Amino acid sequence: MAKLYSKMWLDNEEVAAWIFLTPAFIFLGVFLLYPIAYLFYLSFTAGSFTSTGVEWIGFRNYWRLLFNPDFWQVLGNTIYFTVATVILSLVIPLGLAVLLNRSLSLRGLLRSAYFLPSITSLVAAGLGFRWLFQTEGPINQLLDLFGIAPISWLGSSIWAMPVLILLSIWKQLGFNMVVFLAGLQAIPPSRYEAAELDGANSWQQFRHITLPGLRPTLVFAAITTAIFTLRSFEQVYVVTGGGPLNSTNLLVYYIYQEAFGQFDFGYAAAAATILLAIALLLVYLQLRTWGEET
Repeated sequence: MAKLYSKMWLDNEEVAAWIFLTPAFIFLGVFLLYPIAYLFYLSFTAGSFTSTGVEWIGFRNYWRLLFNPDFWQVLGNTIYFTVATVILSLVIPLGLAVLLNRSLSLRGLLRSAYFLPSITSLVAAGLGFRWLFQTEGPINQLLDLFGIAPISWLGSSIWAMPVLILLSIWKQLGFNMVVFLAGLQAIPPSRYEAAELDGANSWQQFRHITLPGLRPTLVFAAITTAIFTLRSFEQVYVVTGGGPLNSTNLLVYYIYQEAFGQFDFGYAAAAATILLAIALLLVYLQLRTWGEET
């Protein structure tokens, strides 16, 4: 009898779909939706996870963010870091992908070499960059060969951020290049053949065939790179510690300092909520762009 009822339930496609989706919904609810809801709740409270508990204070944490110059400096750092990283992490891999797509020799070897940074630990990469750009490191030794005075890369409020940007570009380069290669191979070769017959040069083919054909891929790469960049923590923690003079402090590291350094969980939750809103806005723009494309 039990088997009969079970078969009747599974014969109903809608009921069967809900049965199979239930474990995924439970997983998402416990590990995604509940933490987001609790984060939003914490942003309206003050206190810590001690016997004193938390206190509801309304929008006070958001007002503190609004009038805190340190937060605005961190937000400006994050925007600068994100925009520079995203632009260069699209332009450089796209150029490499176009070159590798045309050259058949050593394509597999070069693709593996460029993709290697993507599977390298960010902590290990950060330690490597910290060694490279220290005052007596290899980069300054190389500059000395050309008669250029050593630069205090990690001790300068001007040069420290470009080091972090370079590290993030190096980390993201291989992934985006592979994505662009897949997008390029999806463009029909007949389009390029027709363009050559019409007398189009390489730049005209790239502008009128490659870029329009890669539009969905470009949107995907831009959004994923932006989200990866917004959640950057290891680079700051390992290489600069947010210094000098707070010039490399990014939003995620700022949240970490406020939550686990100052134990101001409500204020940190408010900053994390703003970061979540920015990420959701990027996802919305991606979905809207793809919807217009289709």
